[in-house]
Amino acid sequence: MARIAGVNIPTHKRVEIALTYIHGIGQTKAKEICTKVGIPDDRRVNDMTDDEVIRIREVIDNDYMVEGELRREVAMNIKRLMDLGCYKGLRHRKGLPVRGQRTHTNARTRKGKARPIAGKKKA
Repeated sequence: MARIAGVNIPTHKRVEIALTYIHGIGQTKAKEICTKVGIPDDRRVNDMTDDEVIRIREVIDNDYMVEGELRREVAMNIKRLMDLGCYKGLRHRKGLPVRGQRTHTNARTRKGKARPIAGKKKA
């Protein structure tokens, strides 16, 4: 099992797909990385040489922000919005949708499980 950017990537998948298991690398960036390193599209992780793994590691470390560093930056950006007291920050603080979605119905992912209201009857 190859370990890249602190993540164990699955061995039997194609390299392009396996790289997407790293936080901050999607399909486009994974293809970009494979092209830079010179790995063919059909190569599997367990068929890679140690040299290729090292080159992938170096490319990711030098050119991309991934895993802990990326998570930390996103958290700092959210904290900054909350400290400023801007609209988006207030929505984050209250645990409501930030990007203009409706809350009358839906929004259960952000609001959590529905709680019953005392005295309200179903019509």
